[in-house]
Amino acid sequence: MKVSHIEHLGIAVNSIEEAIPYWENVLGLKCYAIEEVADQKVRTAFFMLGQTKIELLEATSEDSTIAKFIENKGIGIHHMALAVEGIEEQLADAEAQGIRLIDKTPRKGADDMTIAFLHPKSTQGILTELCEKK
Repeated sequence: MKVSHIEHLGIAVNSIEEAIPYWENVLGLKCYAIEEVADQKVRTAFFMLGQTKIELLEATSEDSTIAKFIENKGIGIHHMALAVEGIEEQLADAEAQGIRLIDKTPRKGADDMTIAFLHPKSTQGILTELCEKK
């Protein structure tokens, strides 16, 4: 697999509105986008930190993966996203190496990205997202 950098860290929060003041007022970052991804039942807020983004994730439904994550583990780091080129090829390479895929084919993600997730049971316990800029 060819990874260029950490694209973002996804952080599950109860409320984007309640979380933003910490990131802006305490850490001095600026939220540059808030977006809803309806098919994933999530609202996102993005901050830049050097080359890496911080993505806050708020559930928009009780049956979303973010709501289930918070129920089971509480708020905090949900996933690590890695920037790749040729996401389809990277998924095929990962699967050929025995990595369990959550997404067999890439899908639309937030912030103009094409995304696919690798299962944490085969990635050292870390939910890993592959991202490619459209």
